[in-house]
Amino acid sequence: METLYLLVETEVGRLEEVLKKVRAVPHVVEVEAVTGPFDLIVKIQAGHVNEALDVVVHRIRRIPGIHGTETLVTVGET
Repeated sequence: METLYLLVETEVGRLEEVLKKVRAVPHVVEVEAVTGPFDLIVKIQAGHVNEALDVVVHRIRRIPGIHGTETLVTVGET
């Protein structure tokens, strides 16, 4: 199982809307609103890193209200 974290910056006033849509995406196992330069941190798990990255590129980044993202791929065993 591969895990990655996605930091999401939302457009002003759209945090709740984006949060709900991200939670509904397959392979998303956790979503939390955070403070700082990003608005959400999203935990994604999939069988292969390419599958997880596909979720980011083709599902999450296309959600209206997302201004930007940064992807963090885990390395090694946890």
